[in-house]
Amino acid sequence: MKGEHKMAKSASYYGTGRRKKSIARVYLVSGNGNITINKRPIDEYFGLETLKVIVRQPLVATETADKFDVVVTVRGGGTTGQAGAIRHGISRALLQADSDEYRPTLKKAGYLTRDPRMKERKKYGLKKARRAPQFSKR
Repeated sequence: MKGEHKMAKSASYYGTGRRKKSIARVYLVSGNGNITINKRPIDEYFGLETLKVIVRQPLVATETADKFDVVVTVRGGGTTGQAGAIRHGISRALLQADSDEYRPTLKKAGYLTRDPRMKERKKYGLKKARRAPQFSKR
Protein backbone atom coordinates (compact mmCIF):
# COMPACT_ATOMS: atom_id res chain seq x y z
CA MET A 1 0.00 0.00 0.00
CA LYS A 2 2.89 2.34 0.81
CA GLY A 3 3.98 2.91 -2.80
CA GLU A 4 0.58 2.30 -4.38
CA HIS A 5 0.31 5.64 -6.17
CA LYS A 6 3.89 5.35 -7.47
CA MET A 7 3.22 2.05 -9.27
CA ALA A 8 0.72 3.48 -11.76
CA LYS A 9 2.73 6.63 -12.42
CA SER A 10 1.60 6.91 -16.05
CA ALA A 11 -2.10 7.21 -15.15
CA SER A 12 -1.84 8.88 -11.76
CA TYR A 13 -2.77 12.48 -11.04
CA TYR A 14 -1.98 14.52 -7.94
CA GLY A 15 -3.72 17.41 -6.20
CA THR A 16 -3.20 19.17 -2.88
CA GLY A 17 -6.32 20.30 -1.06
CA ARG A 18 -6.53 22.62 1.94
CA ARG A 19 -9.34 23.70 4.24
CA LYS A 20 -8.95 25.38 7.65
CA LYS A 21 -6.03 23.51 9.28
CA SER A 22 -6.34 20.37 7.13
CA ILE A 23 -4.04 19.44 4.26
CA ALA A 24 -4.88 16.55 1.92
CA ARG A 25 -2.55 14.93 -0.59
CA VAL A 26 -4.75 13.29 -3.22
CA TYR A 27 -3.69 10.77 -5.86
CA LEU A 28 -6.10 9.72 -8.61
CA VAL A 29 -5.21 6.32 -10.05
CA SER A 30 -7.21 4.70 -12.85
CA GLY A 31 -9.46 2.15 -11.19
CA ASN A 32 -13.08 1.49 -10.29
CA GLY A 33 -14.03 4.07 -7.65
CA ASN A 34 -12.41 2.96 -4.38
CA ILE A 35 -11.62 5.84 -2.02
CA THR A 36 -8.87 5.19 0.53
CA ILE A 37 -8.09 7.79 3.20
CA ASN A 38 -5.00 7.28 5.38
CA LYS A 39 -4.96 3.59 4.32
CA ARG A 40 -8.58 3.10 5.45
CA PRO A 41 -11.72 2.89 3.29
CA ILE A 42 -13.88 6.02 3.24
CA ASP A 43 -16.75 4.31 5.11
CA GLU A 44 -14.40 3.43 7.95
CA TYR A 45 -12.68 6.85 8.05
CA PHE A 46 -15.74 9.14 7.96
CA GLY A 47 -18.70 8.26 10.17
CA LEU A 48 -21.14 10.88 8.89
CA GLU A 49 -22.79 10.33 5.53
CA THR A 50 -22.64 14.07 4.73
CA LEU A 51 -18.83 14.02 4.88
CA LYS A 52 -18.69 11.09 2.44
CA VAL A 53 -21.00 13.04 0.10
CA ILE A 54 -18.70 16.11 0.31
CA VAL A 55 -15.67 13.99 -0.62
CA ARG A 56 -17.46 12.43 -3.62
CA GLN A 57 -18.94 15.70 -4.97
CA PRO A 58 -16.23 16.49 -7.59
CA LEU A 59 -16.27 12.90 -8.90
CA VAL A 60 -20.07 12.92 -9.15
CA ALA A 61 -20.09 16.36 -10.85
CA THR A 62 -17.61 15.22 -13.52
CA GLU A 63 -19.15 11.73 -13.78
CA THR A 64 -15.80 10.04 -13.03
CA ALA A 65 -16.83 8.24 -9.82
CA ASP A 66 -16.15 4.78 -11.30
CA LYS A 67 -13.11 5.71 -13.45
CA PHE A 68 -10.60 6.54 -10.69
CA ASP A 69 -9.41 5.09 -7.42
CA VAL A 70 -8.65 7.86 -4.94
CA VAL A 71 -5.72 7.49 -2.52
CA VAL A 72 -5.58 10.25 0.10
CA THR A 73 -3.21 11.19 2.89
CA VAL A 74 -4.79 13.85 5.08
CA ARG A 75 -3.61 15.45 8.31
CA GLY A 76 -4.55 18.31 10.60
CA GLY A 77 -7.87 19.86 11.53
CA GLY A 78 -11.14 18.12 12.24
CA THR A 79 -13.34 15.81 10.21
CA THR A 80 -15.28 18.53 8.36
CA GLY A 81 -12.09 20.41 7.47
CA GLN A 82 -10.49 17.19 6.25
CA ALA A 83 -13.50 16.35 4.07
CA GLY A 84 -13.33 19.84 2.53
CA ALA A 85 -9.58 19.49 1.96
CA ILE A 86 -10.06 16.13 0.24
CA ARG A 87 -12.76 17.62 -2.00
CA HIS A 88 -10.41 20.46 -2.96
CA GLY A 89 -7.58 18.00 -3.65
CA ILE A 90 -9.73 15.70 -5.79
CA SER A 91 -10.90 18.70 -7.83
CA ARG A 92 -7.31 19.82 -8.45
CA ALA A 93 -6.23 16.29 -9.38
CA LEU A 94 -9.13 16.03 -11.86
CA LEU A 95 -7.84 19.19 -13.56
CA GLN A 96 -4.51 17.42 -14.10
CA ALA A 97 -6.40 14.47 -15.57
CA ASP A 98 -8.36 16.53 -18.14
CA SER A 99 -8.39 20.27 -17.56
CA ASP A 100 -10.44 21.32 -20.62
CA GLU A 101 -13.30 18.92 -19.95
CA TYR A 102 -13.66 19.18 -16.16
CA ARG A 103 -12.65 22.80 -15.39
CA PRO A 104 -15.97 24.54 -16.26
CA THR A 105 -18.00 22.01 -14.25
CA LEU A 106 -15.75 22.15 -11.18
CA LYS A 107 -15.39 25.94 -11.32
CA LYS A 108 -19.14 26.50 -11.58
CA ALA A 109 -19.72 24.22 -8.58
CA GLY A 110 -17.05 26.16 -6.66
CA TYR A 111 -14.83 23.16 -5.85
CA LEU A 112 -11.63 24.80 -7.12
CA THR A 113 -11.82 27.76 -4.76
CA ARG A 114 -9.63 27.45 -1.67
CA ASP A 115 -11.93 28.43 1.21
CA PRO A 116 -9.95 31.21 2.94
CA ARG A 117 -11.94 31.23 6.19
CA MET A 118 -9.69 30.58 9.17
CA LYS A 119 -10.07 30.56 12.93
CA GLU A 120 -9.83 34.08 14.32
CA ARG A 121 -7.08 34.64 16.86
CA LYS A 122 -7.86 35.04 20.55
CA LYS A 123 -7.49 38.62 21.85
CA TYR A 124 -6.14 39.53 25.28
CA GLY A 125 -8.76 40.50 27.85
CA LEU A 126 -11.28 38.18 26.17
CA LYS A 127 -12.06 34.53 26.79
CA LYS A 128 -12.11 33.59 23.09
CA ALA A 129 -11.72 35.59 19.86
CA ARG A 130 -14.81 37.71 20.63
CA ARG A 131 -16.30 36.29 23.82
CA ALA A 132 -15.84 38.86 26.59
CA PRO A 133 -15.91 37.98 30.29
CA GLN A 134 -19.33 38.42 31.87
CA PHE A 135 -20.03 42.05 32.80
CA SER A 136 -21.42 42.88 36.24
CA LYS A 137 -22.69 46.31 37.23
CA ARG A 138 -22.32 45.65 40.93
